[in-house]
Formats: sequence, structure tokens, C-alpha cells
Amino acid sequence: MKVAIYSRGFENVTIQDLQVLLSAFTHEKCHTVLYKPYYEEVKHLLQSDLLMDSFEKASDLDDSYDCMISLGGDGTLLDTVTLIRDKNIPILGINFGRLGFLASIGKEDLQSAVKSLVKRTFDTDERTLIHLDASVPLFGETPYGLNEFAILKSEVSSMIKIHTYLNGEFLNTYWADGLIVSTPTGSTAYSLSCNGPVVFPETSSFVITPVAPHNLNVRPIVVPDDTVISFEVECRSNQFICAIDSRREIVDKNIQLAVKKEKFSVRLVRLNENNFLQTLRKKLAWGFDTRNP
Repeated sequence: MKVAIYSRGFENVTIQDLQVLLSAFTHEKCHTVLYKPYYEEVKHLLQSDLLMDSFEKASDLDDSYDCMISLGGDGTLLDTVTLIRDKNIPILGINFGRLGFLASIGKEDLQSAVKSLVKRTFDTDERTLIHLDASVPLFGETPYGLNEFAILKSEVSSMIKIHTYLNGEFLNTYWADGLIVSTPTGSTAYSLSCNGPVVFPETSSFVITPVAPHNLNVRPIVVPDDTVISFEVECRSNQFICAIDSRREIVDKNIQLAVKKEKFSVRLVRLNENNFLQTLRKKLAWGFDTRNP
């Protein structure tokens, strides 16, 4: 088995946790490859028998890899999506962050996660991506995201007006601080914090959620994911913010924007005992009542 490991650094992942993981893979005779910037940061702290190969960019990965492991929180896992691209390598998220909707496997389960990978006793969930088309190049070679695309006002500007169209037909003009178009996966992220609905990951849909709308009758709406959603933005300043997941760019207000379903998807590894409903109950404390002992 050949496994790649990605992490942003030492903020939450300790060297002890990393050595436990690497030792488990070494014991199972797996070929483990570490993200180069992270490897350069930690290699002087690793035991000599844990020194290994490294990768640096998306082109270093190919179909010989059986899995990509993300060590961190959900933001770290979103980074791995930009490295995997269309290579169809399954992603296993191990949570060293806070909530962990995507990286739902706890660090206490490192050993069992390795055994599940080696024995292939795991499931994978296919997740839809959202793709951005723009009249000028945006977000380099990765104009797609796992969670959402968002249009947001700049920090000092007043509300913006976002004229929104579905397959060319006018939907609504949103007077708001911004507008989110989320995938089903992203329905539990930024969209949820703006009162968007929770959508099951396998649902073929996008959720359009306004950010602080100035109309009381404007609510989130769910549309089919074969819809092309386009926008025209009006604002007092000359610029606004476009964001895909945790990445953002400042753009001119005259830019033309449209989003649609990406041609490829990503696969997230799920251990057999975990599912979406269990994640909801655990992360959102659904069914938990402090009145019960």
C-alpha cells in the first residue's frame, strides 16, 4: 500500500501523534510519502527508522497512491482536495482541529484507521465539487471547491446587490453582505451558519444561501446540481471578494461569474462504523438534552 500524508504543520498535530501514525504504517510495511514542506519541518524530530520520501505538488501524485491522509481540521482536508484534483485518490481526514465534519476520525483512532486502510475494511463516499467559470482567470489551476463558492462584500463597503440567474433565467436580486452556493458537503459549513439547510451528501443539489440579507422574505433555496448559476454584482466600491472554500480573491465588479457542478468528484474515506447521521448527532449534539442525566 502507498499512502501520502498532508498536514499544515505543528499547530495541533504533535510529533508524538505523527510518530504513532508513521510507526503504524511502517509496521504494516506501507510505503508512506509525506508532504515536503511539512516533512522538512519535522524530519529532524523523527526517529531514524521513520525517515521517508516526500511529495511537493499535485503533479507528484498519481494513481499508484491508495490513499491521501489529511492531518488537521476540515481546512486541512480542503487543502488536500486541491492536491488530489481529478486523480480519484481517496482522502482520509484525521481530526486534530475543532468540529471536524469532514475530518471526522479522531486522533485517538489512529491505529484502527491504519488497520482499516491496510485491510481495506472501509467505505468511501463520493462528494460533489463546485466549479467556477469567470471572465478572467481566478484561483489558478484549481477553480473548484468541496464546500462552497461565495460572493462577499469587501471589508469597508456597504451591502452589495447580487443578481442571480438559473440557466440564464432570473431568480432573484439579493441585497446582502454576500451569497453562498454550497455543495451538499458544504451545507454543514458556512451555509449552515447563515441558516442554510443541512443536505445529505449524496443529494444532487446546490444550496443558495444569502449572507445577512436585507429582505425578511429571502430564504435559502435548494436547486438541482445540473443548474448553471450565474451572477451580476453591483456595489459602491469597485471590487468585491470571491471565495472558494478557504481561498479568496479580490475581483473587479464588472467580472462575469458562473458556477456549476465540477466534471470530477472526490472520495472521502469513511470507517464502517461512521455515517452522516452519526456525524450530525455527534458534531451538532442532536438528541442531546442537558436535562437528562
